[in-house]
Amino acid sequence: MKLVVQRVQHASVTIDGVETAGIGRGYLVLLGVGREDDEKTAEKFAEKVIKLRIFDDENDRINLNLAQVDGELLIVSQFTLYADTSSNRPGFTNAAPPEQANRIYEHFVEYCTQRVPVVKHGEFGADMKVELLNDGPFTILL
Repeated sequence: MKLVVQRVQHASVTIDGVETAGIGRGYLVLLGVGREDDEKTAEKFAEKVIKLRIFDDENDRINLNLAQVDGELLIVSQFTLYADTSSNRPGFTNAAPPEQANRIYEHFVEYCTQRVPVVKHGEFGADMKVELLNDGPFTILL
C-alpha cells in the first residue's frame, strides 16, 4: 500500500462537474493498493494516518493528531501511485487488480469511518478532479 497524506485547509472531489465530497481542515489521503495488500494492510495504514501527529500545538510544534484538532479525512483511490516509470510510458502491473483494489480501498474507508467523525471519499475508478489547499505545505509519503 502506498499513501500520500497532505495536511489541508480544505479539499474536495468533483466528478462530472459535480462536487461529490469535500472536507475542511484535515488530511487528503491519496491511496494506492498493491497486489500484496489485504484488509490487515489497510487497517495498519489507516491507524498510521489517524495517529499521525502533523498539526501544530499551542507552542507551534508539530505534535497533534487528527482527533486532537477535530480534523476531517478525504480519501481518494490512486492506482497511479504504483506507476513503474522505468520507461517513458508508465506501467501499472504492481497495482492491485481493480476488484481487489476496490475491496481494500472500501475497507480502508470503512475502518477510518469507525474512528474519525468526518470521513469523505472519492469514487473508485471514476475520473475525479481533486482540489486542495495544502496547509504548510505538509505532505507525507507512507
